[in-house]
Amino acid sequence: MKTHFTRASLVTAIAVASIGLGQAQAADYNFSFAHVLIEETPNGQAALAFKKEVEEQSGGRISINVLPAAQVGGDVEIIEQVQMGLVDIGIPPTATLGNFEPRMQLLDLPFLISSYDDVETVLDGQVGREILDTLEDDNMHAFNFWGAGFRHMTNNVRPIETPEDLAAIRMRTMQAPIIISTYENYGANATAMAFTEVYNGLQQGVVEGQENPLANIYTMRFHEVQDYLSLTNHAYHAYAAVMNSDAWESLPEDLQLVMQEAFDNGRDTARRLTQEDETTILEEIQDEIAINDITPENRQAFVEASMPVHEEYTEIVTADLLHKVYDAIGIEH
Repeated sequence: MKTHFTRASLVTAIAVASIGLGQAQAADYNFSFAHVLIEETPNGQAALAFKKEVEEQSGGRISINVLPAAQVGGDVEIIEQVQMGLVDIGIPPTATLGNFEPRMQLLDLPFLISSYDDVETVLDGQVGREILDTLEDDNMHAFNFWGAGFRHMTNNVRPIETPEDLAAIRMRTMQAPIIISTYENYGANATAMAFTEVYNGLQQGVVEGQENPLANIYTMRFHEVQDYLSLTNHAYHAYAAVMNSDAWESLPEDLQLVMQEAFDNGRDTARRLTQEDETTILEEIQDEIAINDITPENRQAFVEASMPVHEEYTEIVTADLLHKVYDAIGIEH
């Protein structure tokens, strides 16, 4: 059952989580950092590294209270809380941010960004900055893009080799219109579900499949309740590192520099740990779930089957931004 957080209950949850943090009481600035991931994930570890760096480099003037594992709600709730200033910092997925700023959905177009080189070119370049700046109107200051690697598909019906293989499969998706549209376009039955509810949903048969990066599949143990893992690499699972605008503007310039550098190092840590983990994860789960790659020919079939989604969202994400991404990674348009 979905948990609904009132302002009072949220404040109480954050206060309880802060008990015993002596440094928080002594700091000039006390910020909460909420996310839905468990601490063992690369991004969960990067959040802890971010906390340590900020507190050390600020000389104790800033304290960061990390609230992992959806302690104060799912991604939608965390975004709302960052906007209201009930939570100061978050790393929500770009697809979920698309519910608040439609242009953020651009990065979740299927089979658009297909390599780590593309990730650096687009996300860390000028067009990435333009996409991040769209959140200013939503009372959020965005720093950069963290990420959990490329998303893959798992299910209990059949290996996914072609778009047609997804026909009628009940696929869990994020609470994001563009992801729902993608699976409906492939012929699947898309069901939006909070991340923390997915394991039970798969185990009980409410949904038959899901998509996530390897780090999330492994740490959430989805491979225990799924028969097939198809390495589709169909979208990069980007998280936008955001902060409540008022909280950000409350900092003097020297501490803003500390925060920006720590966010950049957190991004690099998350990406490095993700790539280091991927080979190990595949080795550890290969006896528990059938793993298949997608042939170049079938990948091209997926690309072609994805073009209607690109066309559907061109006006939403704006042709200007989409064409800048196409140009950056060499896609003809």
